[in-house]
Amino acid sequence: MIELHRHADIQEIRLARPPVNALTPELLKALAAAVRAAPQDGARGIILTGGGTIFSGGMDVPHLMSLDREALQAGWMSLFDAARALVGSSIPVVAAINGHSPAGGCVLALCCDYRVMARGPFRIGLNEVQVGLVAPDCIQHLMRRVVGGYRAERLLVAGAMVDSEQAAAIGLVDEITDAEHVGVRARHWLEELLKLPPAAMLATRRIARADAIDALAAFGDAELAGFVDEWYRPQTQAALQALVARLKK
Repeated sequence: MIELHRHADIQEIRLARPPVNALTPELLKALAAAVRAAPQDGARGIILTGGGTIFSGGMDVPHLMSLDREALQAGWMSLFDAARALVGSSIPVVAAINGHSPAGGCVLALCCDYRVMARGPFRIGLNEVQVGLVAPDCIQHLMRRVVGGYRAERLLVAGAMVDSEQAAAIGLVDEITDAEHVGVRARHWLEELLKLPPAAMLATRRIARADAIDALAAFGDAELAGFVDEWYRPQTQAALQALVARLKK
């Protein structure tokens, strides 16, 4: 479900679950393991990207709808564990966002140090509200630290998805480029960063990212249980069933 490609001391991790790289617990566990293994294997930086023309379509809702409560809870926790792996990575991670990146895909991108997105009709955002879900505070925190408090509120409350041009304008992504150059630009940014004195750069990075690490660490079993309670609310179930019906068309 993921592919690993090595570029000297940069480890590329590519989501590889066609057609939309929908996130399942198995994929997320593999992603978290790959992120944690990269520095042990000698990598000094990571590029996270998606196969095909979509970064990630977010969590695999039809799959999640088939699970009982215990498995559902474990499935959602796998997303938060992958987010913790990315945010807490001891080496820099850049997201090469090669296409659409809603919901869980956006969460993964927000956990990275830098975001390069394909120019064009591609959209990114946390659209949980549109299917009756509430983004937990730790996820909202990731959005706030990137785009600012007021802008994050407007995006989150509306469940807004913005195109790449607008995402760059508001700082949700750091740069946009033609789709075929996304990986090249991501690697260039990382290579330039890695030219800096490593001890100082990495120590400064740890300090700068401590708030995001702490926010995700604070999300525990009680918070997850509350999130799953919302999943089973009748209005949420109706919205999710409608989404599954649209996905089948």
